[in-house]
Amino acid sequence: MRYVVIGAGAVGGTIAARLHAAGREVVVVARGAHLDAIRERGLRLDTPDGSTTHPVEAVGTVGEARPTPDDVAILAVKSQDTPPPLAALLEAAPGITVVCAQNGVANERLAARRTDRVQAMLVILPAEHYEPGVVVASSSPVPGVLDVGRFPSGVDATTEAIVADLTAAGFSSHADPDVMAAKYGKLLTNLANAVDAVCGLDDPDAPRLVEAVTAEGRAVLDAAGITARTGDDDRVRREGTITERPVAGATRRGSSSWQSLQRGTGSIEARYLNGEIVALGAAHQIATPVNTELMRVAEEMAAAGEQPASRSGADLL
Repeated sequence: MRYVVIGAGAVGGTIAARLHAAGREVVVVARGAHLDAIRERGLRLDTPDGSTTHPVEAVGTVGEARPTPDDVAILAVKSQDTPPPLAALLEAAPGITVVCAQNGVANERLAARRTDRVQAMLVILPAEHYEPGVVVASSSPVPGVLDVGRFPSGVDATTEAIVADLTAAGFSSHADPDVMAAKYGKLLTNLANAVDAVCGLDDPDAPRLVEAVTAEGRAVLDAAGITARTGDDDRVRREGTITERPVAGATRRGSSSWQSLQRGTGSIEARYLNGEIVALGAAHQIATPVNTELMRVAEEMAAAGEQPASRSGADLL
């Protein structure tokens, strides 16, 4: 079973490097200077235990990967970037299994409109990507939690095969028939990503903002009748597994949204995190003013090329 990892950034790059090290066949779809660096020098994975370089096959487009129905495609791009590669993937290999290794809950729905072979993945993987050809994973010895289940629910033989490969690659991976409940729980956690990106979690008003966006999120999910696995269930899954340590003397700097602003990518995934709550709130007539404003400001900052944590939390309350 070959893995086509679409997006070789922090999450996708770490997954690809670890699968490759475990002897699985892997090809990554990357772009720009990152693609050039991987082709020239291999994909370097920096961890608290040192650096390893992996001669992973790298291509610039989904088509170049020549996907087949026997492959497993791991979508690891930001949600706002999902439609083009997903369309190209399913045009080239309509029967391929699609694994959504992404924040938010929108990607599975999008993929399911085109195929019934969709697997959802809960990703708890502290990692960063700033330098071409290099990804940094700060949890060791276990790099992260990657639980997998069919969308919208259940598990099958493909789920079990993916979980076995991820486990062999060193991840903590379970087959979870209710993985979307876990992903909705992580969505609530990820609502704070915009706070981190906009004003930073060290801002004196950040705790109030995090509390406010989370309260709005819980109210909306309750109104929609959506189960979000949080609290003790989430804590138990993380504790003793996610153990972050400095990498080359440096601690992880920020969330994925923070990293998007720091790299100046021009876009941010707030519309698929805070925006999910805003849309559900509108559907169920529940006001979501803090999520709405954070989404607006985060997108404004991304479009303008502003650096993370350059706004004041007080201005958002």
